[in-house]
Formats: sequence, C-alpha cells, structure tokens
Amino acid sequence: MKFEILASCPTTRARVARMTLNHGPTLLPTFMPVATQAALKGLTPQQTEALGVTLILNNTYHLNLRPGIKILDQAGGAHKFQGWRRNLLTDSGGFQLVSLSQFTQITEEGALFSSPYDGKPTMLTPEESIAIQHSIGADIIMQLDDVVSSLTTGPRVEEAMWRSIRWLDRCIKYHESKGRQDTQELFAIVQGGLDPKLREICVREMINRKENVGGYAVGGLSGGEAKDVFWKMISICAEKLPVDRPRYAMGIGFAEGTKLLDLLVCVALGIDMADCVFPTRTARFGVALTFRGPLNLRLKHHTTSLDTIEEDCPCPTCSSGTSRAILHHLVTVETAGAHALTQHNVVFQARLMGGAREAIFAGTFPAYLRSFFANYFGETGYPKWCVDALRSVGVDLLEGIPPAEVKVVDGQGMKWEYSES
Repeated sequence: MKFEILASCPTTRARVARMTLNHGPTLLPTFMPVATQAALKGLTPQQTEALGVTLILNNTYHLNLRPGIKILDQAGGAHKFQGWRRNLLTDSGGFQLVSLSQFTQITEEGALFSSPYDGKPTMLTPEESIAIQHSIGADIIMQLDDVVSSLTTGPRVEEAMWRSIRWLDRCIKYHESKGRQDTQELFAIVQGGLDPKLREICVREMINRKENVGGYAVGGLSGGEAKDVFWKMISICAEKLPVDRPRYAMGIGFAEGTKLLDLLVCVALGIDMADCVFPTRTARFGVALTFRGPLNLRLKHHTTSLDTIEEDCPCPTCSSGTSRAILHHLVTVETAGAHALTQHNVVFQARLMGGAREAIFAGTFPAYLRSFFANYFGETGYPKWCVDALRSVGVDLLEGIPPAEVKVVDGQGMKWEYSES
C-alpha cells in the first residue's frame, strides 16, 4: 500500500490522501458501500464501478458460511467471484460477536458460533479469520477483535480490549507467516468501549505494532451510545493515531437520520474511511438522500411531482429525468424503484465526500461544513453534539447567525422529510 497525504485542512484535522492498493487508487476521505455477501444490494458490480466507487466492503463471516472458502478459492478470490475490479475491504467477523451474540461464545481461543443458517458450530479464531480473508483476497483485511456492545459497562470492556490486542498479535503472526503482507494490508482495530482511558491505552498498544499494520480502525461504536460520547471517542482515537496511516471508523452512525452528520463530523475529527449499509438500506425503504435532508418518496404528496430527486444530481436516476412521481409509484411495488434510489444514494454519498475533499484542497472545509449544516438543519435546529464536536476542532456552525435565529436541539438530529415550501 502507498499512502500519500495530498492536502490538510488548516483548521480541523481533515485531510485528503491517496491510498493505492493492488486494485488501484482510492482518494480519501471516502465512504465504502457495503456489499455484505459479495453483492451491493440493488446494483451490479459494473454499475457500482460506473458510479465512481473504488472501494467496497465484503463480510468475512457471511462469505465463510456462504458460498464458503472452497468456492472462493476455486474462483480465485472474491474479486473474481463477484466480478469486482476495484479495491475491496473485508471485516473480520468480529462485529457478528455482537449482532449475532445469541449464537456466540467467546473464549481466549476465539469465537464459537452456531450458524444462523443450519445451527452447525464454527470456531472463528484470529488465525482462521485471517485465513478466510486470505481466500477472499481483499486488499484490506481486518484483525479479529473481541467486540462488545457500546452500551456494555464494567470489566468486560477492558477484558475485550486486551483480548483484541492479543488477538492482533496472533493475526499479525499468521498473516506474515503466509507472506501476504505485500498484497493484503492488515488493519488493527482500536477498542475500549466508551472509556477514554481504555481507548488511549488501546491506541498506544496498537501504535506499538505500527510496523506490522497498514492502517487503523476505530471499532466498538455506533451501537446506540449517546452522540456526545460517540464523537469524543472518535476524537480521542483519531487525534493520537499515526498521521501516516489511514484511519477508518467502522459502521459509523446508528439512528437513521444521523449518518450523514457522522460522516462529516468524523472527517473533521481526522477520519479517512467509513462504511455503513445506510444508503442502500434506506433506498429499499423508499428514502432518497439529499443535501436538504432525506426525502421519503412513499409519501402521497410526491404522486404528482415531476421534479427529480435533486436538481443538480449527476446520478443516472436524476440525470435521466426520472420524476418523483414515478419513483413514488414504484418504490413499494417494483424492485426498479429501489434500484433507482440505490444509484442515487450511492452517488449522493460519493458527492458528499467528494465535496469534502474539494473543500479541503481549496482550504474552505469549515465553510463547506457550515453550508451543509445550514441547508440540512437551518430551519429545524442544529444537533448540539454536532455543534460541540466541530467546535472542538475550530469550526463554529453558528458563526454569523444572529443570536435570535440560532436553533440548537439536544436530540440526535433526525430529519426525514424536508419542507416542500
């Protein structure tokens, strides 16, 4: 991997970088669409690439169960299996220790799963996780970590943090024993729950292994914790992680209306990469993402609207003139509706991050943030956690707004249908 910092924001910790992997370059900061089972729901690999996406995520746990390693090995890896020509990242399966906890028993050896498909027991060890990711052939692979819910408290959080560090050492040893470090970059995952001291300890331990890892991820968040705690954990990690390695916030966002805010706040705090199922999942529920807020096309007042989702959007759905009326007609009854919204939402995420990169290059990233939040929340009120998070890196969203017109709310900042006036 070649990692080059191309520009840095003089105010915040945001930066633009070029990460070159085996399947080409990816500009950072970037958002990775999630193709859990080797497919981005609603799009073919060719369509995804045509939208300008250069990095997607596959799920190690699910690909190990279906289609299985034998098929992936016969195919020559997941790139060939799914027909994807650009960069690929695989998670390690650690998140499933939380999401499928009813099927999981954690020991020092690894995680004992009962398959949700057929009930068969499967032990996922750090070594096995890396071996599976070797078969997948992803350009970036993740260590197996001991993940606990972000709402967990007490000694289990520290136990999971130290076990994640020990498991990283086992991942490094196995990865290097197979000679794959030149073709697949291993990322470490910082754990520690919502405890600042544990996060700092884990960051320090991970930095001690810097020569053996290509980048760092912040894990164990986005599980329902308060947003004012979420951003502080991201900030603690991003500030202390090495500047010459990419930084990845895993699955950022929980409450549906906050994911776009999470992205921009995390970029300002120094994060380079993020992933979430949000743009594809919300498309399947008939919701289009726009710079004025999510647009619920299931609502009846779209029945007669011949406007496109967003006037200046270059996605295939908007640029072809597809109206809100036809999308309203399709979204709940035809897969074509979800397909059209998925194209739009994936492009929207790319535009959001592309706009951030352009602003960082131009030295106008704080203005970009203020403009985005003003359009998104100027009428309904700025979420306080966003105001506080961005103030911590020198950006005041309320700058220039007359005090009588300032609106700040304590909630998560959900906004599902902007005003049509």
